[in-house]
Amino acid sequence: MGLGGCIILIAVGAILTFATDWHAKGVNLDVVGLILMSVGIIGVAVFTSVLRRRRVVPGATIVEEERRDHLT
Repeated sequence: MGLGGCIILIAVGAILTFATDWHAKGVNLDVVGLILMSVGIIGVAVFTSVLRRRRVVPGATIVEEERRDHLT
């Protein structure tokens, strides 16, 4: 799940929690919305930590080797 999917989960969860007054028998839609928002926030946190880890490598130096072709 990418960043867009996480943001969609947060949006759908917020809509279910704050913008609807539907009542389903046996299902509390407020709790479902809160769960979706929580999963979306956790997904954003994991996605950004993985993205940060891929982009920044602490203490890494780039060493370019000179290639020498010896023709003998």
